[in-house]
Amino acid sequence: MTPDSNAPSISDDCMSAVEYVLLQPDPVKKADQSIALYTQWQTLSDAERESVLAKETTSVVVKLQEPGRPLKPELVDAKFLARRGLGSQAGRIALLHSLAHIEFNAINLALDAVYRFRDMPIDYVTEWLKVASDEGEHFLLLLNRLRELGSNYGELNAHTGLWDMALRTDHDVLVRMALVPRILEARGLDVAPPMIKKLQAQGDSDSADILQRIYTDEITHVLVGNRWFRHVCDERELDGASVFRDLLAGPSSAYLRSPFNDEARLQAGFTVEEMQVIREMEMEYRAAEVN
Repeated sequence: MTPDSNAPSISDDCMSAVEYVLLQPDPVKKADQSIALYTQWQTLSDAERESVLAKETTSVVVKLQEPGRPLKPELVDAKFLARRGLGSQAGRIALLHSLAHIEFNAINLALDAVYRFRDMPIDYVTEWLKVASDEGEHFLLLLNRLRELGSNYGELNAHTGLWDMALRTDHDVLVRMALVPRILEARGLDVAPPMIKKLQAQGDSDSADILQRIYTDEITHVLVGNRWFRHVCDERELDGASVFRDLLAGPSSAYLRSPFNDEARLQAGFTVEEMQVIREMEMEYRAAEVN
């Protein structure tokens, strides 16, 4: 990757450097730059990181209706996306394109967690920069696989819902940690294992291996979300399970779809009590839909 001479240095102005990548519209550059950000951050000592975060920044937090993104893919409501089985190459391309879109947005969500919530500890910044770097690697793996199959990111339509949750949670880090990593990202823990088995059954071990890598990393990412959700709850002297239930009430429960991968979710930091809350809230939401 050729260094971007226009990019602010993370050691000179951390938040401007993060904002620069967040607003980067080119998906490959965004992925590369998210990896570079974390690489640069790793070269700093704890004292240097503290000094960097204490510096004045030219970056001003604003509400982002959308982060930097390319003109393609065209974004549509998820119900308008064609559903294809994995028995055909077209179906596998559609799956990989959908996952690439998710990973592209996951870069943005991780960077926005740093850009937007600036009163969090140094470890919070470190962990979310690491998540953004991982998501950048995931995107590039999926992009390369799409190209091997004769396609590319942007050649199919994609859904709009991922950044919507960022907008709904941009007012409070507690709400962001509760609903993005613990709901959106945790969903990947439920659906990835069956996808991996289906790809293996179709003889597409290359795609299956990429999904396995993503699945393994996502357990860690959800664990990061769980850790910082509990950190904020402890700071505010709140009961995490009660807060989680309250935040799931209403439209947010629409994201809950069983069956749930209890083993992976417990490994990622959910408690047995929280898994019970998730099941109860899903049932309540489905019942309300029927009525």
